Amino acid sequence: MALLMKLSESGEDYSDLEPPAARAMTERDLALFADRISPCLVEEEVEIRPGLVATRYSQGTPARSLVLFFHGGGFVLGSRASYTAPARMLAHATGADVLSVEYRLAPEHPFPAAHEDALAAWRYAVEHAPAWGVDPARIVVAGESAGGNIAAVLCQQVRGEAVQPLLQVLIQPVTDLSTHRPSQDEFADCPALTAKQVAWFMRHYLPEGADHRDPRISPLLGNLNGLPRAIVSVAGFDSLHDDGVAYATALLEAGVPVDVIHERGLVHGYISFTAISPSSKAATTRLVGAIAAALDKTDRATTTRKS
Repeated sequence: MALLMKLSESGEDYSDLEPPAARAMTERDLALFADRISPCLVEEEVEIRPGLVATRYSQGTPARSLVLFFHGGGFVLGSRASYTAPARMLAHATGADVLSVEYRLAPEHPFPAAHEDALAAWRYAVEHAPAWGVDPARIVVAGESAGGNIAAVLCQQVRGEAVQPLLQVLIQPVTDLSTHRPSQDEFADCPALTAKQVAWFMRHYLPEGADHRDPRISPLLGNLNGLPRAIVSVAGFDSLHDDGVAYATALLEAGVPVDVIHERGLVHGYISFTAISPSSKAATTRLVGAIAAALDKTDRATTTRKS
């Protein structure tokens, strides 16, 4: 509740602004809200293709895995810079490299631009992982909010290819824009993500006439069979709570192993509030710990098979 009070104190609402001004405001706020995490030994920009870049965070030694990460922001806001803290936390806690992608944003680049960039980033990661000392079969796909949608869609798009994601990590993902769920009404006025802000995002992201049942928009409606093991994080005070639960449930029904992390006392976007909310920092620590544990489990399984 203290976090909700902090978020509502300013009275500013980015959804009253045009996207460039909204980005400036949220980048400023996220820089204040995020904890100061010590840099990784290697933090380098890589060019995936002209106009598409990412930051690679590494401890400078051959990594046990690579986390391909997509930031949140409703497909309109957010950046690699504003998600530096969670990217560093992931790298420090898991022993993996992290590749944080600066995918194109709407409305300048509406759907499906972000998904096209994600697929290009995946292909780049698979190709370049060996040069970074990483087995391409050990790439984790992760994302928060809109980035969770991107990660979920990506796993469906590359199903059946020679190299598959080892794990998908979906943090408060938006998974179905074709319907309205109870949590959207229950938390419509929650300052972390209001119904007004969601409508603003969708107005900028989706072209007129877009089919909300397209699995690239609503991955819950796609084919979930044979997808990678998943970690799904949901928060108790989040309009997207039911989206995350519905996707985790559907994955389980399709035979996909899923671990659900339910942060009952937190709001949408908690991984960005680690400087102003001890509970958000603790939850983010639990999340990266769960990813590390999943990697440990695959390490043990690989060792067992080899022996």
